[in-house]
Amino acid sequence: MLKELSIRNFAIIDDLQIQFDPGLTILSGETGAGKSIIINAVNLILGSRASAEMIRTGADSAEIEALFDADPESPPAQAAREAGYETAEGLLVRRVISRTEGNRVFISGRLATLQVLSAVTDNLASISGQHAHQGLLKEDQHLLMLDRFAGLLPLRETVAALHRDLLPLLKRLGDLEARQARQAELIELLEFQQREIAAAAPHSGEDRELEQERLRLKNTATLCETVERGIESLYGGSGSAIEQLTRVRRDLEKMARLDPTLMPTSETCAEVAYGIEDLVESLRAYLKTLDINAGRLEAVEERLDLLNRLKRKYGGSLEAVHEKLNQSTADLAAIETIAVEMTAVKTHLCELHARIEKQAVALSRKRRDAAKRFTAQVADELSRLKMSGTQFGVELTPIPAGADTDPLLSVGSSALSESGMDRAVFTISPNVGESLKPLAAIASGGELSRVVLALKSILAATESVGTIVFDEVDAGIGGAVAEVVGHQLAELARHHQVICITHLPQIAKFGDHHFRISKQVAEGRTRTAITRLTSEGRTREIARMLGGEKITRVALEHARELLQK
Repeated sequence: MLKELSIRNFAIIDDLQIQFDPGLTILSGETGAGKSIIINAVNLILGSRASAEMIRTGADSAEIEALFDADPESPPAQAAREAGYETAEGLLVRRVISRTEGNRVFISGRLATLQVLSAVTDNLASISGQHAHQGLLKEDQHLLMLDRFAGLLPLRETVAALHRDLLPLLKRLGDLEARQARQAELIELLEFQQREIAAAAPHSGEDRELEQERLRLKNTATLCETVERGIESLYGGSGSAIEQLTRVRRDLEKMARLDPTLMPTSETCAEVAYGIEDLVESLRAYLKTLDINAGRLEAVEERLDLLNRLKRKYGGSLEAVHEKLNQSTADLAAIETIAVEMTAVKTHLCELHARIEKQAVALSRKRRDAAKRFTAQVADELSRLKMSGTQFGVELTPIPAGADTDPLLSVGSSALSESGMDRAVFTISPNVGESLKPLAAIASGGELSRVVLALKSILAATESVGTIVFDEVDAGIGGAVAEVVGHQLAELARHHQVICITHLPQIAKFGDHHFRISKQVAEGRTRTAITRLTSEGRTREIARMLGGEKITRVALEHARELLQK
């Protein structure tokens, strides 16, 4: 339900706030006072495109804000929460139109896109008499309305659930069939990968070990020369370290006879000499490990080349190569189960198709039965609204299955969707002798409004839209017709918040609340004002609607009489 509407610097409105209540709200006033501007403002709140031309002359921006009271479980509240917006204190929508900074949308104080706004406000309100945001003109809604009228929504949801179950299974079957089609090629590839990696039999860290060995083999001569020179310096040559250390040790032993405190130092020299001998033995042993065979270097180079090719093909490291071997083994094992899995998936699909076919056929049959009742009720409502010559129909046609439609998503020549196997279009012929045409093709705002009123009256108990705005509902009617339209609006207001713009007192008298919209000139500027009418104010407004701006005693008495009735 729309609770508050605030409009600033929009067209000829400088600053306007309106608080709405449940029931039937009447908006009346002189022609050109700004009633249609209010409708345009609501259209913007519901997601229509904005233009800088809408901004009041002299202002840099316009702002429209609306507060809706949305039930937490209602579709708008759920859509808002799914988009990340809070609705605990109501659903607040704000549009800012700027000449220089672009247009912005806010939901509950946070920026939003027009797409999100349209999704959130889709079931908040509808405006009849205007083609924008009129759900009844959207043919994709006609089938839903028929199902709602006939109480078929549970059966429709059953079909939708089965359809949702079918889709992933069909995709899985397609994947399995594609794998099976290239099974021989895939097996050949996997077996080749297995053979190639198994033949190489790399072990973890082998590439690093071989890199180190290659470096050593390439520098064998330098290593030999350096080690041999070290041995010579330490042990072999004249003046070597061992020779000099031996001489120092002997000299210290002699001096220890004169001073015994030198004996530990002499013994240390002996230990160092033994250490040098051990070091020389280690160097000689190392020399024996150096392979000067060029064939070994070639073998290492070839092995490294093989390992590097495997790493390039299978992930960049020997660990990744081992993982690829394990994966290939697992994939080969899985291929053996494809046929078994395909059989299971096909069996499940056939079971689901049999169930959805049964439910979809039943749904289609019930829709055709319901369409007759729906057509008759709409005709009765239109007759009450003084459109007795109008013909109304529901054109139900199957969704055609295309050449590429999967047989499991069709029933005979009809394709299956989440809504079943039917399409529905509401058709109408306002004038005797004319053929039925789609409801969306109606040009007359007055006729459209009455048709919408008739449809909404029938769907009142099940319609999800909280607020219905009627513009031009009184176009081309008067007298007894207006009385019937007003009564019908009052009945509809028992189920929805109804806001009606009218020029007719016969309709206005049914309002639970009444606002007068007027145009005023102050300081050389025209502005729109809105006034919530008291009982006396309402009497005078209806008198004005009856007799014009000059309100007479007779008009006042007539107005009181209308209100009393």
